[in-house]
Amino acid sequence: MNLGAAVSGPRGPSWTCVLWNLWNVGPARGKPTGAESDSVQNEGSLVSALKTLLFFTILMVTLPIGLYFASKAFIFEGSLKMSSSDSYFYAAIVAVLAVHVVLALFVYVAWNEGTPKGKGKHD
Repeated sequence: MNLGAAVSGPRGPSWTCVLWNLWNVGPARGKPTGAESDSVQNEGSLVSALKTLLFFTILMVTLPIGLYFASKAFIFEGSLKMSSSDSYFYAAIVAVLAVHVVLALFVYVAWNEGTPKGKGKHD
């Protein structure tokens, strides 16, 4: 049964249809043919995009917070012997820089996600 056809609305398939089809994509289904092949490729790119988004979301939460506390404790207060109020300020700058780096990496990866990987000339 094609669940996608059963819950498809006027604007396309619903999220339950998309999630159901993503769940069922895999080696157990066998090799798709025809229009189903395009659907599987679109679902594969959707899964890839969601994995990329999830990775950068986790990185966006953990990296700045981790760098804030690590730089405050070990670099600014530990090695440089700064006062607590000064170390808060400089650790916040490190965290903000980490946010900008993660955002720049996400934009770079998202921009290059759909491009072909061949190094030769494309005509």
